[in-house]
Amino acid sequence: MSEWQEAYLNEAFDIGSGLSKPAEDFGSGFPFLSFKEIFNNFFLPDALSELVESNEEERDKCSVKKGDVFLTRTSETVKELGMSCVALKDYEDATFNGFTKRLRTNGNFEIVPEYTGYYFRSSKFRNEVTALSSASTRASLNNEMLGRLKIILPSKIEQEEIAAVLICLDRKISNLRQQNETLEAIAQTLFKHWFVDFEFPNEDGKPYKSSGGEMERSELGEIPVGWRSGVLGEIALFNNGKSSPERNENSKIPVYGSNGVIGNTTIANNQKTVIIGRVGSYCGSLYYYLHQCWVTDNAMTGRLKKHKSHAYLYLFLATSRLNKLSGGSGQPLLNQSILSSIELAIPDDYLIQDFEEITNPLFRKIFFNQNSIRTLTKTRDRLLPKLMSGQLRITEL
Repeated sequence: MSEWQEAYLNEAFDIGSGLSKPAEDFGSGFPFLSFKEIFNNFFLPDALSELVESNEEERDKCSVKKGDVFLTRTSETVKELGMSCVALKDYEDATFNGFTKRLRTNGNFEIVPEYTGYYFRSSKFRNEVTALSSASTRASLNNEMLGRLKIILPSKIEQEEIAAVLICLDRKISNLRQQNETLEAIAQTLFKHWFVDFEFPNEDGKPYKSSGGEMERSELGEIPVGWRSGVLGEIALFNNGKSSPERNENSKIPVYGSNGVIGNTTIANNQKTVIIGRVGSYCGSLYYYLHQCWVTDNAMTGRLKKHKSHAYLYLFLATSRLNKLSGGSGQPLLNQSILSSIELAIPDDYLIQDFEEITNPLFRKIFFNQNSIRTLTKTRDRLLPKLMSGQLRITEL
């Protein structure tokens, strides 16, 4: 590591402040880098989602250029403080949020933007931010505090090599996530075609309703002959989860809360089930897990009573706007009774079974991809601190 350099941030970057504007200036004008986009991305997306009215002076002072690092400078919690993202191109006429700081390279060191994107998200830097922050009332970072933080810089070539390895992993993760979104969109489209538009295959394999399939009136409007009006509890069973067990990150059984996987454990209380967030800000969140898992008491499980797979139930709930059904005097809350009482047109069992057989391969592929994503993410997160500290060199991979 003798050729590696260590620099204070104010030696390697010029530190700039963002743009603060009243609420009425948002919604039109020029691209604007929001706090949320910084928090959620290692690197800026190709297009910024927000707009703000700004003048030429503001756009010049608060510009967004290739290589710029953006750090959240203030937040309600330390967890959100000092989160970063990096621009990999120039964003014409864009400005950035006043609750963030911009670090722009000053030419004193050779710095690869992709490398900085990972360095500022590494556990080493995040731990330094946490130790430095003043969190007595509202966590915050000012220019003087940022100047006391450091960045470790290998040679430019090694920065590029480190970034290339990590970007390769992230691209694989991104591709798998996009593939899963496509697969689920196909399943959702098929669900709507069969059970909302009533275009399931008739005896001749043609779309039922548009091919003259017989319809009849019901409390829910016109439905195919042979279907009936009912409530979800007639065909599905819901149960609350249980208190979280002791977690062990080396175990393979995931623990599900209302916000998805929150750890791993050695025991399971469910297998092949729909998981529904039942309380708090993730109330109504949905997951469909095909193997053993543990579901905590922040969530519920759902299964079809007469079927071994539950894609129909998962996709039906996804169209039911569950967060709008939640009750509770304080935070949002779903319970078994609310879910069981959802009204629906109940199709014949054979039709649900046919649907499950068609969609099962899609969800098995999604499940396989999810496991691959977890493996790749763990690999990236384990490599990141080792590569950034020099504990592991690219030549050793």
